[in-house]
Amino acid sequence: MNEIFNIKKVEYEGPTSKNPFAFKYYDPEKVIAGKKMKDHLRFSMAYWHTLCADGTDMFGVGTINKSFGKQEVMEIYKQKVYAAFELMSKLGIEYFCFHDKDIAPEGDSLDEFQSNLDVIVPIIKEQMKKYGIKLLWGTANCFSNPRYMHGASTSCAADSFAYAAAQVKKALEITVELGGTGYVFWGGREGYETLLNTNMGLENDNYARFLKMAVEYGRKIGFKGDFYIEPKPKEPTKHQYDFDTATVLAFLRKYGLEKDFKMNIEANHATLAGHTFEHELYLATINNAFGSVDANQGDCQLGWDTDQFPTNVYETTLAMYRIIKAGGFTNGGLNFDAKARRGSNTYDDLFLSHIAGMDAFALGLINACKLIEDGRLDKFVNERYASYNTGIGADIVSGKATLESLAEYAHTLKGDLIPESGKQEYLESILNSVIFG
Repeated sequence: MNEIFNIKKVEYEGPTSKNPFAFKYYDPEKVIAGKKMKDHLRFSMAYWHTLCADGTDMFGVGTINKSFGKQEVMEIYKQKVYAAFELMSKLGIEYFCFHDKDIAPEGDSLDEFQSNLDVIVPIIKEQMKKYGIKLLWGTANCFSNPRYMHGASTSCAADSFAYAAAQVKKALEITVELGGTGYVFWGGREGYETLLNTNMGLENDNYARFLKMAVEYGRKIGFKGDFYIEPKPKEPTKHQYDFDTATVLAFLRKYGLEKDFKMNIEANHATLAGHTFEHELYLATINNAFGSVDANQGDCQLGWDTDQFPTNVYETTLAMYRIIKAGGFTNGGLNFDAKARRGSNTYDDLFLSHIAGMDAFALGLINACKLIEDGRLDKFVNERYASYNTGIGADIVSGKATLESLAEYAHTLKGDLIPESGKQEYLESILNSVIFG
């Protein structure tokens, strides 16, 4: 079969290289902190953005043709498979993620949609075997069709709930068939526009019922991977029930689902929630709920999910710092839920954008390992909380202290109580010195 992309395999050439189609920092076989760089990062291609997104936005039509030289609908979707695996092979990306609607057309009925999937999945399976590429996670698109205008599992219409269940059932079956180690729920419209027409209690109860059904069926058919929920605060729904990691954790604990789900953290979603990417990762790790990452970045001057390729090395450094300190990925990885800008409309840009993101996270990994080895941040934090290691602090941590004993102790304190400086600027200068030193 003829190649679709007139680009050679992308290789590591080092920081001094001026070749735009070479890695400057991502050296996949390089061992750092005991593992190969590629095993720390576990890069994944997002099928939807890379093979389907054509640059369409709310103000204009597409700017790049992603039919990849074909005309008939099913032939286009078959060609997308070949394009996907050629691109991943040339970039050295070893994983991919998909929505059901990404890999096959919906057609005019559920039966037709699932028949189309049955045609495409064997082709994907053959390409996975040919290139040694694996499925990171699968999911179902239960948000873009008009039937989901009021949500899927939180819809006011039971028929929409049932249709979503059929989609998830099939997507789980495909995930198992392709050996996926994760399955994601992103509630794109699981929320509300106005409380005037919303039964919030029923919607949350139904969301939990839906998730329980999915877990039960997944385990029944042999899915041994992780189930993920991807927090997102808004867009398209004014208020979404999976607003951020803390909100999702509270929801899972209310319904007894906390042992079944981990978080798929997206950088841009953290921004929209008013948090940092690092915050969401840190919160997930300390709650034993860290699973996977959708690697992208937003634009602080825009209030929606721009899904840009990650190039901010401060963000990638702090993200990898939290991930490495938490023990790294198990079943998850860094999925580029990112798209080249609308004006970056050539096939070359599909490669250049991934190269930029992969190099940015490689730099982040290198810097994170330097920060851990440097030790000054950890040392400062440990010393800052040293009062909880002895005396009254140790009593608080152990549970020995009571309100009465603490009040009695407080009466013995003399003089002004002024905690030591947090030295934020000093710590930020350490970050700079490690990154640029």
